[in-house]
Amino acid sequence: MPDIRKLFDTIYESAPFQKIQAADYLPLIENEIQEAKREIDLITSNTESPNFKNTIEALEFSGKYLDRMTSMFFNLNSAETNDEIQKLAQKISPMLSEFGNDIRLNQKLFQRVEAVYLQQKELDLNAEQTTLLENRYKSFARNGAALSEDKKNKLREIDKKLSSLSLKFGENVLAETNAFELHLTDEKDISGIPEGALEAAKNLAESKDKEGWVFDLNYPSLVPFLTYADNRELRKKMLLASGSKGFHNDELDNRETVLSIARLRFERANLLGYKTHAHYVLEERMAKTPGKVNDFLKELLEKAKPAAQKEFIQLQDFARERDGIKQLEKWDGAYYTEKLKQKLFDLDDEKLKPYFKLENVVRGVFTIAHQLYDLNFEEVHDVDTYHEDVKTYKVTDNSGNFTALFYADFFPRPGKRNGAWMTSYKPQCIKDGINDRPHISIVCNFTKPTKTKPSLLTFNEVTTLFHEFGHALHGMLANTTYPSLSGTSVYWDFVELPSQVLENWCYEKEALKLFARHYETGEDLPMEYVEKIRKSSSFMEGIQTLRQLSFGLLDMSWHGIDPTTIKDVKAHENKAFSATNLYPETPETCMSTAFSHIFQGGYSSGYYSYKWAEVLDADAFELFREKGIFNKEVAVSFKENILSRGGTEDPMILYKRFRGQEPKPDALLRRAGLLEKVS
Repeated sequence: MPDIRKLFDTIYESAPFQKIQAADYLPLIENEIQEAKREIDLITSNTESPNFKNTIEALEFSGKYLDRMTSMFFNLNSAETNDEIQKLAQKISPMLSEFGNDIRLNQKLFQRVEAVYLQQKELDLNAEQTTLLENRYKSFARNGAALSEDKKNKLREIDKKLSSLSLKFGENVLAETNAFELHLTDEKDISGIPEGALEAAKNLAESKDKEGWVFDLNYPSLVPFLTYADNRELRKKMLLASGSKGFHNDELDNRETVLSIARLRFERANLLGYKTHAHYVLEERMAKTPGKVNDFLKELLEKAKPAAQKEFIQLQDFARERDGIKQLEKWDGAYYTEKLKQKLFDLDDEKLKPYFKLENVVRGVFTIAHQLYDLNFEEVHDVDTYHEDVKTYKVTDNSGNFTALFYADFFPRPGKRNGAWMTSYKPQCIKDGINDRPHISIVCNFTKPTKTKPSLLTFNEVTTLFHEFGHALHGMLANTTYPSLSGTSVYWDFVELPSQVLENWCYEKEALKLFARHYETGEDLPMEYVEKIRKSSSFMEGIQTLRQLSFGLLDMSWHGIDPTTIKDVKAHENKAFSATNLYPETPETCMSTAFSHIFQGGYSSGYYSYKWAEVLDADAFELFREKGIFNKEVAVSFKENILSRGGTEDPMILYKRFRGQEPKPDALLRRAGLLEKVS
């Protein structure tokens, strides 16, 4: 087995992807678990009285290489997986779950942590140290340290099952995504689909040794098809395939997995003394309680629903007048929304795409980061990656100091799950006087280059890139002492603020002129297009808001109640969606069986946080708009009070330091145009 410390003897101590074979991960992680256990034993066997340094700090800095190995492995399982890695994940995930419980249920360790916690008032700790101490104590108290031995064993059993079920859920969704394809050979079936999407579909067909065009369920293929394909029956086929993942009464069906995960989470929460899983989770969120989350969602629903209903009638009337459609269905939504947008604003995503060449957008977001936060990005080619598509950048400040290593992985592959996310391969921290800088990655699924065209992004893909890069900035600009409080290690209903606030720059003339230029002519995006983008930014916002709220309500319906009486996943889902439904029900589809955010991705009881953070981001960006979107004083304040501080203090304290007040939802309603629409 390779020596792990030699493996990381790389430039910037970067992740040594090519030095590690898939089969190496299991023994390396097993070894690092044992090493971390030895570090814990040194803490618990220390004969000195427990203090902040020998207990809390010692625990915080333990398991360094275990964390690094697991971050590499689980990103591979999301971004470049295969059968071997998935089988390894089914072994590694329960091992890590068991190790986590070995720490949290270690009575000697808890006694030392508790001893320091009880001395807190005499310790003269700074704000960050206080937060770390409280977090450490709560991580034991909230996770069973005070349970009887039989209940601790029960907790271990539940956590093992949950880690395995979560992996199984994700594997099934990926397998379902990869299993479907729509193979077309008749030109009349591709009517309306833009040239770029057709070329990508032809390339996909050729890669499978087929004639014609192949469309699949990856977003760069699915979204253009649903948005532009004139053939209504084929749109229906694609929509139903996408919406029925994990819902086919076969070996990839996720219904029993969903029920098991919900029930086990509820049982775990009860075991720990909480009413529901949501009560357990939200104790460590800005929202604090399920009641507050439900009130928040209902308040937005009351304001958005009248606007959404009005928009839906407008869309249905348009479809009826244009094509004689008597009843608008789910597979019609994107298609007629695009057609109506073109009519009202003379704005077509296909006209915009030539101005959003991927490389230009990337340079643009780098330039914006430079103007706001004095960051500089230089592509480097001596850093190891897990796939040839992955690009790497050295990030420095204006004095040339190394700030971060940045990875970007933009295109879909068979071994990559859908969506977009940010991750970290190495956290920032300060130890022994050295500020150890972070390694941050974003992973997306954008339109791939074709034989004749570079990667040209839809405007939605542009905002996705800005969103994930906002998360990356949160990681790259981290400047805290402790790794568990660094970067995006914040409350989940706060973590979306940096990502969502950066999306606002996509709609500003000053920002667009930095990168929006035609890939062939070099012509800047015409100002009338910029105006149209601004004017259309709240188009169908009521319907979009209702859609987001429906996901938040579904999440809370699984986790904010006792789920043990739920027998039928689809019937339960229909009930949860009843207040937000606009389109007729489709019995063939089920959201829950592919809702990876809450059943695999860590957002359980937290999907509301997207809308919660939208309130924060709209309120925050109003200050940028007021002072200037590149105003240095506002940017420095946002960097120093939000981006660099991670989870060192309560997020509302950090936010008020930046904004001078608590956020007000009116800013979001103004931006979404909902105040006008419902008045």
